[in-house]
Amino acid sequence: MKALDTSLYFITDSTGYTEEEFLYRVERALQGGATLLQLREKEKSTREYMELAKKVHMVAKRYQVPLIIDDRVDVALAVDAEGVHVGADDMPVADARRLMGADRIVGATAKTVFRAEEAFEEGADYLGVGAIYPTTTKVKTVLTSVDTLREICSAVPIPVNAIGGLNRDNIDVLAGIPIAGICAVSAIMKADDPGQAAAELRAGVEKLGCRCGRI
Repeated sequence: MKALDTSLYFITDSTGYTEEEFLYRVERALQGGATLLQLREKEKSTREYMELAKKVHMVAKRYQVPLIIDDRVDVALAVDAEGVHVGADDMPVADARRLMGADRIVGATAKTVFRAEEAFEEGADYLGVGAIYPTTTKVKTVLTSVDTLREICSAVPIPVNAIGGLNRDNIDVLAGIPIAGICAVSAIMKADDPGQAAAELRAGVEKLGCRCGRI
C-alpha cells in the first residue's frame, strides 16, 4: 500500500534562485512540515530537469517525504521518484498509471466533478483542485469555486487538495470542506523563512480539520 499524506503538499518554483538557494529552501520547507513534495520545472531541458530532480530527491529522502515530478513520467521514472502529477494538458492519467505501475503515486489536476471522477477511474491516487485564488506562478490558472471543490470532495474517495494562491491568511475559506490538505507554492517558496511558513501552513491545515490524505 502506498504511503501518502497530502496535508501539506509543497510545490516548488526555482525561478530567481541559485541551485544552492533553491535546495536550501526545499529543505527548510521539509523541515517545517511539508508532507509531499512536487518538483515543477516548466522551462528546463530534460537533462536539466533530471539533474535537479536527483538532487531534490536526495533531500526529500532525508525527511522521508515522497517526491512527485510534475508533468514528466520519463523524468519520474529516470530518477526513481515516488510519483508523477499530470495536468489537463499532460499525459492522460490512464497512460501515466500504466507506465508508472501500481506501486507509484499518480496525481491529477481536476477542475470539474466530471474530470475528477474520470481521473479517479483512470487510476489517480489524489487530486489537486483549483485555483482557489489567483496565483503568481508561471502556470495557466482558471479559478475554481469552493462549491465545486466541495462537490469534487464528495464525488471521489481519494484525497482532494485545494490549490491556488493559498496562504496562512486566506485558507479559512476552506473551513468545512472535506479536503485532504492544501497545495502551496509561493506561500512557502517566496517566504523569508520557508520552514516557518510551512510550519504555519501545517498548523492552519490541522486547524481546518482536514481528513488527512492517506492511502
